[in-house]
Amino acid sequence: MQATVGCSRNKCTFCITYQGERFKIKPDSIIMEDIEFAVKHFKRQRRVFICDGDALIIPQKRLLAILQQIKKRLPWVTRVGAYANAKSLFLKSDEELRTLNENGLGILYMGLETGDDVTLKDIKKGGDSDFMVQMGKKAKQAGFKLSVTVLLGIAGKERSKIHGRRTGEVLSLMDPDYVGALSLMLVPGTPLHDDFESGKFHLPDPEEMLAELREMIEHTHLSRGLFHANHASNYLPIRARLPKEKTATLELIDQALAGKIALRPEHMRGL
Repeated sequence: MQATVGCSRNKCTFCITYQGERFKIKPDSIIMEDIEFAVKHFKRQRRVFICDGDALIIPQKRLLAILQQIKKRLPWVTRVGAYANAKSLFLKSDEELRTLNENGLGILYMGLETGDDVTLKDIKKGGDSDFMVQMGKKAKQAGFKLSVTVLLGIAGKERSKIHGRRTGEVLSLMDPDYVGALSLMLVPGTPLHDDFESGKFHLPDPEEMLAELREMIEHTHLSRGLFHANHASNYLPIRARLPKEKTATLELIDQALAGKIALRPEHMRGL
C-alpha cells in the first residue's frame, strides 16, 4: 500500500529507484480509499507493506491513523511492515515507536548497506556505523522485528574484506531478526556507476564478492536470526539460520570458492 512517493533521503550513490522523484506523502483520503479497496479485493492477503522508500517518516498522528484503520477494516491482517531509515527512526521517540508497534506495525526494513564508516560516507548513507547500530537497537527495543539489508560489493575491491568484516560486526551489535544480503549491480545514471566508468570505483568479481560474504557471515554473531543471500542478484543462493547453521554455511561458501559448486551465471542475475 503506497502511502509515500519516493524516498525521504534519496541521496545514496548506488540507488536510482527514486531518482528524479520528489518525496511526498499521499493525501490521507487516497490512503483510506486504498484500504477500502483492500477490504473488497484482498481478503486472503495476511500482510500489508506500507511503501515507498520510507513510510516511517510519516508524522506520528497520520501514521497511527493509517495503522488503526488497517486494524479496523482489515482484521484478517496479521502483520504490517514498512521501510525505515536511520533518520526516520531518530525522529520518532521511543514512546512513539512503541505506540506504532502496539497498533500493528510489526516489522521494519532498514538499509544498512555496510558497517564500514569509510564506505558509509562514500555512498552518502547519512550516518556512521555507531548511529546505525543505535537506531537498529532503538527499533528492536520498541518491539519491532528488524530486517537489515546489506550490499555485497558496495565498498569496491580495495575495502572488500574490511566491509565484510565490519558489516558482520555491526550486524552483531544490532542483532536483527533478519539479514538480507544483496549483490551490488551498477545502474547507469547513478553516481557510483559514473565512478565505475571513470575508473574511480572497481567492482569486485564474483569470487571476491563471495569471499566478502564469507567474511561477513564469519563475523556475524546473532542471538537468533535468518541470514538471507538468496536474492536474484547473488551468485550463490544462501539461506542460513544463525547461529545454528553458520558452520555449514561457511563450508558451503568454501566449496563454491574452490569451484566445487557452480555460481549463478551473469545473465541470470537481476535487480
